[in-house]
Amino acid sequence: MSDTPRLELIGITKAYPGVVANNNVSLKVMPGEIHALLGENGAGKSTLVKFIYGVQKADSGRMLWEGDEVRLANPNAARKLGVGMVFQHFSLFDAMTVEENISLGISPELTRGDLSARIREISAQYGLPLDPDRYVHTLSVGERQRIEVVRCLLQDPTLLIMDEPTSVLTPQEVEELFKTLRRLSEEGVSILYISHKLEEIKALCHTATIMRMGEVVAECTPQNETARSMAEMMMGENLVSPERTDRQTDGAVRLEIRNLTAVSTHQHGTDLKDVNLQVRAGEVLGVAGIAGNGQRELMEMLTGEVLAGKADAIAIDGTPIGRLDPVQRRGIGLGLVPEERLGHGAVPDMSLWENGFLSAATRMELLSNGFIQVGASTEFAEDVVDRFRVKTPGVTHAANSLSG
Repeated sequence: MSDTPRLELIGITKAYPGVVANNNVSLKVMPGEIHALLGENGAGKSTLVKFIYGVQKADSGRMLWEGDEVRLANPNAARKLGVGMVFQHFSLFDAMTVEENISLGISPELTRGDLSARIREISAQYGLPLDPDRYVHTLSVGERQRIEVVRCLLQDPTLLIMDEPTSVLTPQEVEELFKTLRRLSEEGVSILYISHKLEEIKALCHTATIMRMGEVVAECTPQNETARSMAEMMMGENLVSPERTDRQTDGAVRLEIRNLTAVSTHQHGTDLKDVNLQVRAGEVLGVAGIAGNGQRELMEMLTGEVLAGKADAIAIDGTPIGRLDPVQRRGIGLGLVPEERLGHGAVPDMSLWENGFLSAATRMELLSNGFIQVGASTEFAEDVVDRFRVKTPGVTHAANSLSG
């Protein structure tokens, strides 16, 4: 392969009010290379790849493409150059089919002819099974990601950017994705791969650039490192292993599901049939299964998005909650971290304090006589930011401004 880097960044700097996202960042990606971009949340990775994809402009620095300097005005210019990107948060319309979604995200000339046949061809060629006629709202998260990947591959990219691609995938889906990426690499496609999962980086990537606080702090060959050594490069300090507590399996029953049976509300969904389980105080219970085997339906029943047929089918601390709505369940102490963080877990365009208010209005008494207590809501959000070390300039910033 050529000795000329497919992509080279030289001294890229990008600042926002209150934060320098990228500070004098340089890196090279070679043809056919799977190149990891590592760093903690807020290290500047997503900002950097948005610059490469033409979404944002740098304040200073240069970008070379196969040795020639380029300036990308927008993502369309990046795609014409040969850059494809699968974002951490998908850009899909639930009420449209796979084919309709793909047609919206590609150049008009690529939609001519039998697009459905080309989707099936690419899907088969790279092991990414997709039905062009399926509606997106019926698909698992892994299947939705395939749409984004196939949409990129239809445009024959020579650099594919993957932003946290395995964060919501099952182990089986991860392995299938890796097979696709390795095949693309063998065909000469460069891949810039963002992830926090260091064992995956060791298994997949040829090289790694490590960022911290907006700067490149190290480069390495992942196969020559341990997950621990790469984590210490990311954090800039020695890791202290957390102490494992003894498993608690003899505590009081906190959550109990009894003979839960329900018909899925989703097309191509999976019905629940006589589900029984208990979770005791201090216990961590895992629910395993290939995507599409009832996990979504079970979570909807637990959170109250779909009500159970009988109140006593689900109980918390012995209190039947099967017919309670989500707000009532939150009042009892039930919390949820959904697989879709934006859209389901948060309202992207609302501020952090407004999102905090939506989740904690009742529990934290953030309403008074029907009026939002802005001061108390802001203090609550600031406390969450401090306790969980959320990297943000402030709680007035929108949820979609945060890293993953």
